[in-house]
Amino acid sequence: MKTLIWTIITVIIVAGVGFGGYQVYGMGYNNGEEYGYDSGYAVGEGAGYQSGQEDGYREGYRTGTDDGIVEGKEIGYAEGYDMGEQDGYESGYASGTQDGYQTGYTEGDNDGYDRGLEDGFGHGYTIKDPTWAEVLAFLEKDKTDEKIYDPETYVCSHFSEDVCNNAEDAGIRCAIVELRYISDQGHMIIAFNTIDRGMVYFEPQSDEQAKPAIGLKYYTTVIPKPGYYYPAPPYDDTIEDMVVVW
Repeated sequence: MKTLIWTIITVIIVAGVGFGGYQVYGMGYNNGEEYGYDSGYAVGEGAGYQSGQEDGYREGYRTGTDDGIVEGKEIGYAEGYDMGEQDGYESGYASGTQDGYQTGYTEGDNDGYDRGLEDGFGHGYTIKDPTWAEVLAFLEKDKTDEKIYDPETYVCSHFSEDVCNNAEDAGIRCAIVELRYISDQGHMIIAFNTIDRGMVYFEPQSDEQAKPAIGLKYYTTVIPKPGYYYPAPPYDDTIEDMVVVW
């Protein structure tokens, strides 16, 4: 009987221990699983994050680099082109302006010098006082006397100027002579300082010789061509002054 009781007690103890062990095991398993999960999750999350970060970084870096290079090239090219164009324009403009100015100055200086030399030489050396015969030959050839007198557009001063200009072109020195009358009127004729007869005067409108002098009536001093004569003008043409301009 005692043996049976101890057997039953033993069974009960074993069962209790087993049941308690199972409970303890369950609790331990659950706690271990939860801890292991948390630990594994943390490790897995860290590893995954790291791996994802590295992959994402590489992809982002590559894409960003490629896009940045393209965009940078485009922006850099545009900015570089604009700056280069501006610098090139300014440099070219400055260089072109300087070269153009220098070329223009040199050509202008040369042309001006040549023209000035020609004009100065022509007026200073090639022009000369003629002989009486040279004056007559020149007036015979000159056609200014064939022009028509017009009180509005072509008067004595124009005749005198044209004859003088033509004489200088022919290398002969010629003067314009202004005659001032006592009646406040006036007239212009021409003169040559010949080397064989001295000063000689001519009426440019007709190529007739005149011998004007202060106190004389001009119309009386003109030596008319054969068959012609000079009538007295409607005003007093007595010469009060004579101005010779070379």
